[in-house]
Amino acid sequence: MTIRVLLADDQALLVGTFQVLIDATDDLEVVGIAANGAQAVELTRATAPDVVVMDIRMPGKDGLVTAAEITQDHQLNNTRILILTTFETDDYVARALRAGVSGFLGKGVGPAEFLSAIRTVAAGDMVLSPLATHAVVSRYLASPVRQAATPHELETLTPREREVLRCAAEGLTNDEIAERLHVSPLTVRTFVQRIMYKLGAHHRAQLVAIAYQTGFVRIHQPPQPSTGPKNSK
Repeated sequence: MTIRVLLADDQALLVGTFQVLIDATDDLEVVGIAANGAQAVELTRATAPDVVVMDIRMPGKDGLVTAAEITQDHQLNNTRILILTTFETDDYVARALRAGVSGFLGKGVGPAEFLSAIRTVAAGDMVLSPLATHAVVSRYLASPVRQAATPHELETLTPREREVLRCAAEGLTNDEIAERLHVSPLTVRTFVQRIMYKLGAHHRAQLVAIAYQTGFVRIHQPPQPSTGPKNSK
C-alpha cells in the first residue's frame, strides 16, 4: 500500500528535495505541495493524505496552528502530521503535541530517518527527535501534576518491555529499537502499545515522560543549547 504524503513548506528548494526523495521510494508518493498554512489545509481536505510533512514557520498561519486545524477536522481523522523544523525549541515541541501532531523532527535528519518517520506516523505511531524528547521530559519533570504511573506499576513490565521503554526514553524510533533489540518493528510497536496500556499513557510522549518522572530512566547528558548568538529570525 502506498503512503500518500503532502508537503507543506515555503522553502521551494527544500520541498523539491523532499519530493524527489519520497517519489524515489516504492511505498511513498507526494500528492500535493503547499507553501503556506492556508494552502496546506485546503490541499489536505482535497487530497486526504496519510501524512502531512509540515514546517512550523510559514507565511500566514504557522505550521502549529495549521496542524491543529487539520487534526481537529473529523473528516481528516486518518491524516497524521509530521513536523519537520529547524527550530526544535521546548515551546514548539509542547505546542506541537497539544496540536495533535504525530511526529517532531529537526531538518538535520538523514534521508533514511526522514522516510522512516513518515512510515512510522502513517502507521499510527509517534516519532520524536532526541531534542524533542528532552523537551517533553523537562516539561513533565517540572510539572506539579501527579505522575500517571507509579514504581509499582512499572514492576508489571516484563524484562523485554523494560528494554523497549528504555529505548523509547532515549528518543529512538520503532525501527531503531527493532534494530537494537534484533526484533521486527511490528513487534516493537506491539510492545510499545502494551507498555502504554500498563502505565496509563495516552501517547508516546507521555510514555517517555513517565519513564523519567518515576526514575525508571534518568537524564544522563541532556542536549546542550548552542553557546553562540541566537538566531532572532
